[in-house]
Amino acid sequence: MVVIYPKFYSLEPEKRERIINAALKEFARNGYEKASTNEIIKEAQISKGSLFNYFNSKKDLYFFLLDYVVEVIEEIYDEVDWNETDLFKRMREIGLIKLKIMKKFPQAFNFLKTVGNEDAAEVKSEIDKLGKHVIASGLEKGYKNIDFSKFRDDIDIQKTMNIITWTILSFAEQQRDKVNSFEDIPMEALKEWDDYFDIMKRCFYKKEEQ
Repeated sequence: MVVIYPKFYSLEPEKRERIINAALKEFARNGYEKASTNEIIKEAQISKGSLFNYFNSKKDLYFFLLDYVVEVIEEIYDEVDWNETDLFKRMREIGLIKLKIMKKFPQAFNFLKTVGNEDAAEVKSEIDKLGKHVIASGLEKGYKNIDFSKFRDDIDIQKTMNIITWTILSFAEQQRDKVNSFEDIPMEALKEWDDYFDIMKRCFYKKEEQ
């Protein structure tokens, strides 16, 4: 779905960020159908004509934001130490980096939170495709090059990984629902993350690996 917007990318970075954050905020606040381009241009301090000079339509702008959020998420995986093969150490590191990126780009994650509940027919199919891709891609990267020899020999690895995946996704959803804005996400969430991982490590790892 990635489309190049040459006029938009020719703008000064500060102006681009203003437009992106204004649009993210408005769509997050009101959803796709009720979001007002008038509010976006007011917040971004630009003219309406210029907004539609960069993007052909409101739908075009929304899809651009979806691509932008995927790029923000990719920043998480750019910082991961892929030489760490212990699953729970890897997941903790990803959690720490994710918290940092969330605080750096709160509007992107506020937008992403509302995207999951968006039901406007005009954008729904693209959102569903994106959601499946982001989750599958993130898990694939997170589980890459893991040392499965640390796991007990008497358990089914695939079923175990399913349990770990469900726990991670459920925990992430629970934390997401607790905050009004990702600017406010507490570092204590990482401590709770560790508690779950500690329980799973004791359940699934060989004793010498715990």
